Amino acid sequence: MTKRTSAKHKLDRRMGENIWGRPNSPVNKRSYGPGQHGQRRKGKMSDYGLQLRAKQKLKGYYGDVTEKQFRRTYKEAAAMKGDASQNLIGLLERRLDMIVYRAKFAPTIFAARQIVSHGHIKVNGVKCNIASRRIDVGDVISLGDKAKEMALVIEAQSLPEREIPEYVVPDGTDKVTFNRVPTLDEVPYPVQMEPNLVVEFYSR
Repeated sequence: MTKRTSAKHKLDRRMGENIWGRPNSPVNKRSYGPGQHGQRRKGKMSDYGLQLRAKQKLKGYYGDVTEKQFRRTYKEAAAMKGDASQNLIGLLERRLDMIVYRAKFAPTIFAARQIVSHGHIKVNGVKCNIASRRIDVGDVISLGDKAKEMALVIEAQSLPEREIPEYVVPDGTDKVTFNRVPTLDEVPYPVQMEPNLVVEFYSR
């Protein structure tokens, strides 16, 4: 499990956007960046700057995956048939920690990763503690017995700001089936994501 190098809310403030749509995001109160120079007026961003920002935002949204993992995912997406930016989103949405988050088994992507790494999640009935595991269409993801009673899980299931997307099909409150790889417009991002700029960043 990768260690968080900065507070997750700092990413929100750095981007000036409420990336996960959480009601307690500091951006809801202060839309400027963190630090003593956060309120300075920002100049026009270069193409490289826009691409880098798009990459940082997308990488951050998926739980700040490491640069090595993210670049590897991009290379896989670029090698697949079709649109590389759509492929990238499809691969990221197939991560086990993201499906746990989408299923509302955890209140944040970071909590989802923790629940997986602590062995509270099963894939097709078998315990799995690898957050980056890639899920296939038709796989069933379920909560372990202990997890069903966890306050964190109960809190997540009652959150009003998130709905379970159509490509994750619930069966009761403790089990979901991943029924298809989503396209970009199906993914319920609270803010605009620009995977096309991420592809441009890596293909420079």
